[in-house]
Amino acid sequence: MFSKVLVAEDYEIANQGIIKILNDKIGIHNIEQAKYCDDAYLKFRKAYNDQKAFELLITDLSFKEDHKIQTITSGVELIKGIRSIQPDIKVIVYSQENRPDKINMLFKNFNINGYVCKGQNAVNELIRCVDGVYQGATVQPPELTNSSEINMMIHLDDLDIMLLEKLSHGLTKKEIRTKLKKQNISPNSESAIDKRVSKLFDDFKAKNTTHLIAIVKDLGLI
Repeated sequence: MFSKVLVAEDYEIANQGIIKILNDKIGIHNIEQAKYCDDAYLKFRKAYNDQKAFELLITDLSFKEDHKIQTITSGVELIKGIRSIQPDIKVIVYSQENRPDKINMLFKNFNINGYVCKGQNAVNELIRCVDGVYQGATVQPPELTNSSEINMMIHLDDLDIMLLEKLSHGLTKKEIRTKLKKQNISPNSESAIDKRVSKLFDDFKAKNTTHLIAIVKDLGLI
């Protein structure tokens, strides 16, 4: 079993709950905790530099802002920073986020090893997840394995990603259409682009372009 674990969770109750599960149910006792991503990253760096690296990171996705200014403000940024130094560290996300599309993107774009949704079954799911990840498995939550949830996932093709990238650079739909035509990328008609962009707004439930870009960046799509 894992011998050294880093837990990044800003809510005290959840933090202590994870540690209790690791201690009492799984038998892991060498655990360090942090309520801020910056603190978690510093603890990781110290352990790594001392050649006493953590084997597993368990992190939330969202961290509440307060008076303390943070450089790393989300679990995704923390994962990126840690994995850039220690690519082989195992990562389990423990979060309230239950959108299958977002969870799927974490597996696809950041190669996380497991995901646990906070809720009624969180204790058993976390035990199952830690054990499975230790055994070398990629442990997906029921939100990704339930057929009805899978049908709700957002599927994007290359053109969708291209449109999102160009919108993020501030281009208008007219400017995007011109660029697509120059690159011989189709469909590039005004109506086709309008339909694609409108569908992206609907899929991500975005209120405006700024909101849409913020959502897809949070998902790690661009």
